[in-house]
Amino acid sequence: MVKVVGVRFKSAGKIYYFDPGDFNIEQNWNVIVETARGVEFGQVVISNREVPEEDIVAPLKKVIRVATEEDKKHADDNRRKEEEAFNTCLQKIKNHNLDMKLIDVEYTFDNNKILFYFTAEGRVDFRELVKDLAAVFKTRIELRQIGVRDEAKMLGGLGVCGRALCCNSFLGEFQPVSIKMAKEQGLSLNPTKISGTCGRLMCCLKYEQEAYEEILDRIPKVGAIVETPEGQGVIMGISLLKELAKVKLDKGNETDLKIYSIADIKVIKDVVEEEPDVDIEALKQLED
Repeated sequence: MVKVVGVRFKSAGKIYYFDPGDFNIEQNWNVIVETARGVEFGQVVISNREVPEEDIVAPLKKVIRVATEEDKKHADDNRRKEEEAFNTCLQKIKNHNLDMKLIDVEYTFDNNKILFYFTAEGRVDFRELVKDLAAVFKTRIELRQIGVRDEAKMLGGLGVCGRALCCNSFLGEFQPVSIKMAKEQGLSLNPTKISGTCGRLMCCLKYEQEAYEEILDRIPKVGAIVETPEGQGVIMGISLLKELAKVKLDKGNETDLKIYSIADIKVIKDVVEEEPDVDIEALKQLED
């Protein structure tokens, strides 16, 4: 087991482990740590605890110190500088007539580097822009092109559910989401109904997928021939979460539709599920 603290650098960012050393650090404290980007100011979201060695990425860097009031003031000053740098960069992009959209700006805590995040349709030659920015800010400049999901995470907004975007409010990392999930959950494969603000598949498709997979493993498909307490029939519809099946019973010349619990029917012959009559290749473009 290894002693760690979990530190986050953005409100809904990824949690990184650091070695607390001799510090006994409480949750919500601010700390100064060294990262691959340089010295950073972060918030502790996981206080001192021990985790399995396989859960960490070695070597584990140590916490430099618990943040002082002076450190907090310096971090606040950096936030103000970021707003000024954002406006400066926007003007420089306009001057160079570059086809790119500036999303966010970050100062490292030690001011050794400024990171500018942007989106663009293709590759952008920003070498002259970097030179201009370096001349203005007199420090290292890094421009990073990000995807549309990262853009939504940084900017935030409201989803179709009316709540704040999950990626911006609590999701530390993006999880893979696929068209298969939407199909298995019985959702409409209309792109406008299963894609989020970013234009990619909604992250929330992942939340209940495990439960749907567990149910799908033990229920018959629509079209399967089954034996019910009232005779043989064909499944016409399934309510996955309620685990109910609508069965068409054959009784001589009479056809009867009845609802049964999945536990009360026995599959005689299942069917192979057919592909839906939609443009799957077009839908695949929604996957990230």
